[in-house]
Amino acid sequence: MGRIAVDVVLLPSRAMMEKAIEANRRLPKPSGGRIVLNKESCLPHISLAMGCIEEKDIDRLDKVLQEIAGQYSPLQLKVTDIGVGTNSVGEKVSALRIEKSETLQSLHEEVMQELARHFSCDVTAEMVSGAAVSESTLLWIENYPEKSSFEKFFPHITIGYGEIREFSCPIEFTASELALCHLGNHCTCRKVLASARLQR
Repeated sequence: MGRIAVDVVLLPSRAMMEKAIEANRRLPKPSGGRIVLNKESCLPHISLAMGCIEEKDIDRLDKVLQEIAGQYSPLQLKVTDIGVGTNSVGEKVSALRIEKSETLQSLHEEVMQELARHFSCDVTAEMVSGAAVSESTLLWIENYPEKSSFEKFFPHITIGYGEIREFSCPIEFTASELALCHLGNHCTCRKVLASARLQR
């Protein structure tokens, strides 16, 4: 067993997943084809923490997720609009921006604090699921604690490469599952390694 790159995420409701998948299908090709969202091997998700772990620690992290999930009720969230940003190599990326509630911020911070001792950011391409791994993927994982956590946390669901402007917002939805996922290229969630239901 070795080290793998992972993402602790909040999974949206099935209905919200379908809306994200629909938005992904509307991206221009070929840029949109590098991320093809689905409900099995490329899950729409809200990232809460990223890093690298030892595979042997998955069961231990599963228990941590169960403990955290037991302190929260299912979250009522809202997509406010679509944001179009650029990654580290200047490519446009579209995402559904999510209103940052106090509860969502609290969940993110607790996940970061509880998992920090298990995580490192010394990522290599071999730790990422799949054969091809872009430089922007490695940079995102490496820089997550500094650039995307705590006061810099910006909840979103990545839609994919390219620009999509027309999408009906706001959208209210429920998220009730925490998951530890193996990261694939472009920081996609390729496989659920452990999960826990929010059930306070």
